[in-house]
Amino acid sequence: MNNPEVVCRPRRQAVLWCLVGIGAAGALSAGARVVCTGRVVDGWVIVGLFVAAPGVGALYRVRGLVIADASGVRRRALWRLRGVPWRDIAELRVRERNLGRGGRSRRVVLVLRDGRRRSLPQPATGSRGDRDFAARLAALRRLHRRYGIPGPGRVGVVTDATVGSGWLRWLGLGVLLLVVGGVTASFVPDATAYERAWRAAPPCPARAPVNASEDCRWTAPAVVARTEARPPRQRSRLYFTDGRPLARLDVSSEAAEAFEAGDPVELTVWRGAVMKVAGAHYVWHEHVTTGGSVAVSAALPVLGAGYCGAQVLLRLRGRRRPAGEVVPSALPYALAFAGTGAWLLPLCYRHPVTPFGSARTVLWWTAGALVSAGLFVRAWRATRGRPPEDPGTAPPPPAAGGDVFVAARFLEHTDYNPYGFGTHVVLGDGGPAVTPHPGPGRFAARRIPVERLTVTSVRPARAGDGDTVPRGWHVAELDDAGTRVRLAAAPDDLARVIRALGPARTCP
Repeated sequence: MNNPEVVCRPRRQAVLWCLVGIGAAGALSAGARVVCTGRVVDGWVIVGLFVAAPGVGALYRVRGLVIADASGVRRRALWRLRGVPWRDIAELRVRERNLGRGGRSRRVVLVLRDGRRRSLPQPATGSRGDRDFAARLAALRRLHRRYGIPGPGRVGVVTDATVGSGWLRWLGLGVLLLVVGGVTASFVPDATAYERAWRAAPPCPARAPVNASEDCRWTAPAVVARTEARPPRQRSRLYFTDGRPLARLDVSSEAAEAFEAGDPVELTVWRGAVMKVAGAHYVWHEHVTTGGSVAVSAALPVLGAGYCGAQVLLRLRGRRRPAGEVVPSALPYALAFAGTGAWLLPLCYRHPVTPFGSARTVLWWTAGALVSAGLFVRAWRATRGRPPEDPGTAPPPPAAGGDVFVAARFLEHTDYNPYGFGTHVVLGDGGPAVTPHPGPGRFAARRIPVERLTVTSVRPARAGDGDTVPRGWHVAELDDAGTRVRLAAAPDDLARVIRALGPARTCP
């Protein structure tokens, strides 16, 4: 067996083993509770499982091990050790995930020649500037170049907003939202029937015995003995003199503050529940869940599921594009679903049971569907992605005597872009120059040495280009006397700048 050249073990193993121990204690406590009580659904069982969940993740991390040598890469997750020879590995990628508050986790992914991907448990990092991760990745790349057949170019970076990030999580979230919407919609008929029954309930006949199951309203006088007002999220109560017709009633905090001790009130009772308390200065109504509000609550998850479907569609449309290329923003689809909700939600609220019950609602559906269709067609066109254009098709540079400022930035530190200070490129009779402002004037401008620049390629933006490059921009890769330089701008602006560079338009 060859001596390992790269060994990647998890750091902070003592902390991870401590979490594993706590998780094991939680799992044992939950199991013991189930055995003693015979109940699976129990508060202590849920607490034990909640404590055990982090232990499972800690166990996966503490058992993660990666060994790379001349024979290939062997990875261990929990108990099994699997190996992949270098000849079967086509590419090494970095998978980045956002952790919130500016933090990111990074892992190495093996891309096999048959298209499958294998995520390595190590090396892993929770910060972008981890030097140990960069050193381990560089060591793995050296072994890949020595014993495998790597492709040209740098290591691809895949994030949640790039091609190659996967779409199954969006699909799962969309299915979950559809299920939530369907379950909520099943309560619409009952809520509508209850609301209509309450509104149509007639007064009970005089001198007739009152039955709690009858669909009629009866009124009873009462006197408020005292009130108990609490914060809005807590229950407030009204207490009645002599406990008649009932001892106390849960009301809103506003009602408890409006009534005072000694106020005579009239209670309206329906199906055994107090639905209304009427006083001289304030009237409280029991909240009745309407069918329209339930229908709106069902429509909102469905719209959210549609947005998840749009995310899946964007990733499926870009599946043949290079991994790491930024996926177009889903904002046009979000606006389309917002426009759809603008006409669909009022329709659901006003006609929850019979959305096609009249000519008016059919007309409403038709007009709304046409508006939504236009919005979705526009979103489809806006997110199809533009291929890099030929600089020769760009508008000509400005005439002599006029300067035009274009939002563009060089991504590397150069003598004409020190420390990445430039945010715009100015074009005009003074020659192309980098400026830290959108004009007017060439204050602090740095001339671009067009005589030593050569354009090698133009491509869409990728995750490795950094967060300063907006979605939809293109990146031109230039050779600056043997040094790789990247210039990023919007497609039309980038083509105009490349054309203005003059000698840089000739590719080798």
